[in-house]
Amino acid sequence: MAPFKKFLVLLAIIFALNNADATAATLGETIASLAKANTKQKIQTVKVISASGHDRAAEVLQALVGSKLYFQKSDRKVVIIKKAGSTYLLIDPLTAKELGQSLKSKLKKIRINNRIRRVIRGALGGLTLLSKNPGQRLKAAEAVFKSASAGSLPTLKKALERETDEKIKAKMVMAVAATELKISKDQVERLAAVKVLTEFAVPEVRALLGSLATVEKDAEVKEAVDKALSDIEASLVFWNGIGNIFQGISLGSVLLLAAVGLAITFGVMGVINMAHGELVMIGAYTTFVVQEIFRAYFPEAFGFSIAVAIPAAFVVAGGFGIAIERGIIRYLYGRPLETLLATWGLSLILQQFVRSIFGPTNREVGNPEWMSGAIEITGGLVLTYNRIWIIAFSLLVLGLLILFLRKTAFGLQMRAVTQNRPMASSMGIRTGYVDALTFGLGSGIAGVAGVALSQIDNVSPNLGQAYIIDSFMVVVFGGVGNLWGTLVGAFSLGIVNKFLEPFAGTVLAKILVLVAIILFIQKRPRGLFALKGRAVEN
Repeated sequence: MAPFKKFLVLLAIIFALNNADATAATLGETIASLAKANTKQKIQTVKVISASGHDRAAEVLQALVGSKLYFQKSDRKVVIIKKAGSTYLLIDPLTAKELGQSLKSKLKKIRINNRIRRVIRGALGGLTLLSKNPGQRLKAAEAVFKSASAGSLPTLKKALERETDEKIKAKMVMAVAATELKISKDQVERLAAVKVLTEFAVPEVRALLGSLATVEKDAEVKEAVDKALSDIEASLVFWNGIGNIFQGISLGSVLLLAAVGLAITFGVMGVINMAHGELVMIGAYTTFVVQEIFRAYFPEAFGFSIAVAIPAAFVVAGGFGIAIERGIIRYLYGRPLETLLATWGLSLILQQFVRSIFGPTNREVGNPEWMSGAIEITGGLVLTYNRIWIIAFSLLVLGLLILFLRKTAFGLQMRAVTQNRPMASSMGIRTGYVDALTFGLGSGIAGVAGVALSQIDNVSPNLGQAYIIDSFMVVVFGGVGNLWGTLVGAFSLGIVNKFLEPFAGTVLAKILVLVAIILFIQKRPRGLFALKGRAVEN
């Protein structure tokens, strides 16, 4: 029996080799037919190439959809081209071997339309569903969901059985249901597909069911689709609300960082500092300089650049703040209009100063790897890591500032000056010294806000101007000099803005918020949380 078994094995090998050669020959003829095929024939050819199982099938289809599949005018041989200067390298589609080079005038592109492209993308999705790369499998599942190609269904089900990644598995389940809903004639199977899709409340499924609802002829399936659409819409509204709250808290955290320094200087000294936004901008440019140093000298440690930029921005912006207080502000105490005009003029000087050094264009500030990416939640809700970190960072800064003001001697002096300046002075507190350091502290926190803003916004000389008005609104609404009021005011304004923007637009939303604050101040002039002491007396 042993010789007979060896004979059978040898026969199987010979048959496999012959079959492989036959498959290659058949695929070669199929590819060659693209040179003279019409749209309908090209679609059929794409399906045949996809179903062939050949190792080069994906490469051929990628070349076709990427406009790199040509044929030679002389013998109509189909080739993949690769541009090399003024000539084109010719590559055999089946073997990937170079066939020489040719001028463009001797070649003709195999043209395709959007209909063929959709079929190709679906076919490519089916070919990469079994890839070892998770990213490729995810993209393939998404492509198959969009194309809902019948030819990809067997491979898709096979890939689904062996998939272990839950996120990719969910995409594959969606793709299977979408394909069965589109191609199946069995009512029970289609109803089951609708039920499966109802579990995925995402915009893509809503769009698919929405387009199907307008053309569906089966009354029972149409009823199921309409109910699924209603359920998905309700779920999306809920998750959209959660997303607006997150975006509002994110905006509020930015406003909190920008306004908390202003709350300190405004609360202690009563100074309307119109250059506060420029101190935020200086912190952002400090981050840019620190990152440039890391890129040039410590590229492997770039992830630590933000940790260095935070104290650097605090020191630089704080130094500017102390210089401003000692050089300008201290001569204008008790003269709010002159202080406002002086700091407004200073803001223009600082903007031009930065333009002279860094230029007027935006500067690139990168996100460290640990701040890149996002968490994707059902309902299409995406929470980006950089905004999550900024929310946590803003709360940390506020917490540290409250501890500093309550647990240190300087914090006690600041609170004494805030509540009753004459009495604090008579008790031996150097109010001028407190004013200078307080202004420096508020300016340093503004610089730290610039570090955070650099991670989500463009770094330019006009960066601070976009937040100065909102910062004043937060301070006035929350209560001048009150940090808890600043927190509540920042998050409240941020959330309200994000809920108004979809209906009123960005500009009108800000106007409505401003009008609401003006009306609120008419009823509560000291804001939500008014300070006791000097603030009440004034």
